[in-house]
Amino acid sequence: MDEVINKSIESLKNIAVFYKMDLKTAEEVVSIYELIDPCSLMFFFRNKHIMVDLGTGNYNKINWLFNSKQDCIDIIETIYRGVIKGKTLIFFNNNYSSKYKY
Repeated sequence: MDEVINKSIESLKNIAVFYKMDLKTAEEVVSIYELIDPCSLMFFFRNKHIMVDLGTGNYNKINWLFNSKQDCIDIIETIYRGVIKGKTLIFFNNNYSSKYKY
């Protein structure tokens, strides 16, 4: 996931900021958001956690690998368009659960 996100950063620099966090140093955050996966992608806007419905059943985070840079860009751009409109739960037309064998 890191490789795809790193490739996407240049395209998304005007709408998103990415932060890496070591789970061992932020135990409080780990317990609040139940971060048990080695790599999870979460979204925040103006200090609010943004939930994302991608058809996987987990609205809090993305914990599967992106297949392509374009998938990453499409998801983050859609989330951005939703939060600009004031939404805190973003729904997607694509069902990513069958696509990524979640």
